[in-house]
Amino acid sequence: MTAESPLVEEIRTSSRLMVRELGFMRHTLAATAYSPSVVHTLLEVEARGAMTAAQLVQLLGLEKSSVSRMLAKLVKDGELQVTPSTEDARIKQLSLTEQGRETVRKINHYGNEQVIAALGKMDACQQHVVSQGLRCYASALKACRDHTDLNGQGGINIVSGYQPGMIGRITEMHGRYYAREHNFGCFFESKVAAGLADFSGRLDKARNQIWLAVQYGRIVGSVAIDGEDLGNNEAHLRWFILDDGCRGSGVGRKLMAEAMNFCNEQGFSAVQLWTFNKLTAARRLYESFGFTLTKEWQGDQWGSLMTEQQFTRNIRRVS
Repeated sequence: MTAESPLVEEIRTSSRLMVRELGFMRHTLAATAYSPSVVHTLLEVEARGAMTAAQLVQLLGLEKSSVSRMLAKLVKDGELQVTPSTEDARIKQLSLTEQGRETVRKINHYGNEQVIAALGKMDACQQHVVSQGLRCYASALKACRDHTDLNGQGGINIVSGYQPGMIGRITEMHGRYYAREHNFGCFFESKVAAGLADFSGRLDKARNQIWLAVQYGRIVGSVAIDGEDLGNNEAHLRWFILDDGCRGSGVGRKLMAEAMNFCNEQGFSAVQLWTFNKLTAARRLYESFGFTLTKEWQGDQWGSLMTEQQFTRNIRRVS
């Protein structure tokens, strides 16, 4: 199929006509005071239930800053409310308020009337063709965006190996998150920076590797496997961190999958990681990859006294 194909031009012309007739060229949509992106957001929250800001960023395909501003306005206007997740209080979920549900009811009524009026201009066969065609075309467009995201063009790309600025950026993510959430200070951030600097100098060794989640050229997540520091044919999982905007988006699972596949390929007998007992969401992810809690004690290696933990993933070898 080429750009000069009559079919391509027909579809593009029809798409422009739909955009105009559905009202997406206007500043507001569906007889509301809201923009098309806001109306779409309210409909998705209603359809999918409580969602995080990170999930909405991925779903809408918009910049994180734009989504943040939009959500803040919807909360201020009384359409959305923010509540802590029942599983992890640090994760904030957005859901419709009573006012928001009423707004969505009006939007749905308006949209339904539009569709019903248009379908009234067609016979039953045409209605079926339109329904099936729109479903197939929308699915194909989404598949194209998913493919683009996987290749890092406008989405998040997972890359391995050293990247310029990596040490500073990973240290920054650790420093900011743990200072805000757990009051860690200079001792912790310095320890992260020193460890990363040492490890980066050993990345030429076959059993050491790091994976980075990169969005629009900016590092937004990391995980590393240090295959040297523990000895005994055991790997050390280190520096697993995500930028705030990526939490709950599935990026952490992709990073962990890369790290675990590497450990399997390298033939390590086990993977060890050290953490502390307040990182509930991370623990669930570790356990989903086969890690189990093997040791727990009071310690201060992070700069303050807390319950430290060791998790182990044993790797079974097939003979």
